[in-house]
Amino acid sequence: MTNGTPHNASTSARSRRHTFGDDAEEYDAFRPGYPAQLVDDVLEFADLDDGDPAVEVGAGTGKATRAFAQSGVPVTCVEPDTRMARVLRHRCGGLPQVTVEIAGFETWRPARRYGLLYCAQAWHWVDPAVRWARAKAALSPGGAIALFWNHWSLESDELRAELTAAHARHGIDVPEYTILDPRPGPARHGADARQWRDMVAAGFVDPDHRLYESVHDRSPSALIGLLASYSGYRVLPSRTRERVLADMAHTVAEQGGSVRVKVKTSLFLGRASAD
Repeated sequence: MTNGTPHNASTSARSRRHTFGDDAEEYDAFRPGYPAQLVDDVLEFADLDDGDPAVEVGAGTGKATRAFAQSGVPVTCVEPDTRMARVLRHRCGGLPQVTVEIAGFETWRPARRYGLLYCAQAWHWVDPAVRWARAKAALSPGGAIALFWNHWSLESDELRAELTAAHARHGIDVPEYTILDPRPGPARHGADARQWRDMVAAGFVDPDHRLYESVHDRSPSALIGLLASYSGYRVLPSRTRERVLADMAHTVAEQGGSVRVKVKTSLFLGRASAD
């Protein structure tokens, strides 16, 4: 999930998006937010009129929702999981401009057109056969689309190798699209990226790709909490998951203090044609 878009989105894979609701509070506690500059850049690109609302696809527990709503934008959140939506409503309780609709984006029918559609960390969970057409149907002519992902990696190659070895001890591979996935994320930039090509092929114009980089320190428990929030671990048999996470927790604790992680946030922008 976190290192970009999977090569396919089968029914089985898409059903994994509901695993995050198994412990929505944990997901909210350990998943990172998004750069303030990214929010500013999206809103500048969208150039919304005052009071014009945005729609968020797969809002989860509201990590991105709060950032946009606190910038003064009314947000309609479309979230398929009732457990995630419950946390979302709680987290946004003090933001009356946030509306939550429990639905899959594939079947959701907007009551109006929006000047901005954005999706944080979830676009790859939406059925690729319909997602671009559904986005165009939800946007006003000239409306903006913004898709973004956080890509985390460990600064220490030694620690990454030790945590990878923990998986081997329990007879499992490192799950794809996690902080330990050895593939770079995002691997391709600009017009070479699949998200860019798919957006253009769907008829969106003015494509843009921007990257934001930062470094953070996380406690050992916070790092393990982040790992546990990935769908690749959540779908493991519970006994296997508990053992490998405990093994990694022991390895990280031996490092002492905090663990330094690097974050690269990838943002794709586009615009529905004005026709």
